[in-house]
Amino acid sequence: MTFTLCDRLILIVLIFALIIGCGKNTEPFSPGTVTTPKVNEMPDEWLIPQEDVYDGGTGRDGIPSIDNPDFSSVELIDFLEDEDLVVGIKVGDQVRAYPHPILDYHEIVNDQIEDLYVAITYCPLTGTAIAWNRKIEGEVHSFGVSGLLYNNNLLPYDRSTESNWSQMLLTSVNGPYTGQKIETYPLVEMTWARWKVMFPNSEVLNTNTGFDRNYAIYPYGPYKTNHDQLLFPVTNEDIRFPGKHRGLGILVGNQAKFYGFRHFNEGRRLFNTEFAGRDIVVIGNMEENFLVAYRRTTEGNQLLRFSINTDDDPQVIMSDEGGSKWNVFGEAVSGPMQGARLLPITSYIGYWFSWAAFFPQIQTL
Repeated sequence: MTFTLCDRLILIVLIFALIIGCGKNTEPFSPGTVTTPKVNEMPDEWLIPQEDVYDGGTGRDGIPSIDNPDFSSVELIDFLEDEDLVVGIKVGDQVRAYPHPILDYHEIVNDQIEDLYVAITYCPLTGTAIAWNRKIEGEVHSFGVSGLLYNNNLLPYDRSTESNWSQMLLTSVNGPYTGQKIETYPLVEMTWARWKVMFPNSEVLNTNTGFDRNYAIYPYGPYKTNHDQLLFPVTNEDIRFPGKHRGLGILVGNQAKFYGFRHFNEGRRLFNTEFAGRDIVVIGNMEENFLVAYRRTTEGNQLLRFSINTDDDPQVIMSDEGGSKWNVFGEAVSGPMQGARLLPITSYIGYWFSWAAFFPQIQTL
């Protein structure tokens, strides 16, 4: 069931009032920062059907990105419940987590970790979190929320050129950067309960965001659990899974494959498999809410085969045939291959309806 236009407008107004009005912005936008871009006023060239790009009603930067993120140690975080989800990234020895309850309100975090300028982009309507490089053609960009959506998915814009980017297509779809691809980094997602055990020494994005928000309240009501509720039309529908069923999609060129969480509901499950000419490993668990994929080839071009790790080390999820132990970021943490890394493969978690909308020929497990 897709909402009628009247229903959508009412819901958008309510959501906007909640996101913007839950608290006063302690660092107000300068005059003119919040604008409402009209789709038909954008530059003519779009890589996606312009008639399928919707104005979400919040206006550009009406949903404010976090541009000066502040982090705390795990033991100081007191606003998360064990079942809350976080997404995490590892750069060198630094591990950082970004909680869904904050991302639901801000959608983009412009961060820097060591020498990496990274944007954590999250779309609550499609459930997709992706980490991408903010340095494009040698220039560091800051990304914001444009207020525009395609297939209910976030269209970030870069503040330097005002190009619009499709989060799920990983491409600029409008503006000076049209056609430019984005470089992504492995981003893992799991429950706060599991994260605390796996990464007790990590840094966690805290609520010192510069905005007064009640991050304990999910701003979209029953949206996550109502499989039929979409705010805007999609270009393709597919009933192989319920619409809001979460899973990991894998992209190789124009080919996509979806691994639904329902296949990982009896403890951890692992697949040594092949997709689009790539040898890959997929491992996950519904209760812990994690699901990741990597190529089974190391940076040294060694092909491996994996099994589920059965010892008590909370940071280890799988083992190879030579006895090395590997973590959720695809790194060998002990054994003969300690220090080795698996080659990444483009993948991210999202709702089934969004994967089916963007990739109508998508394969499933």
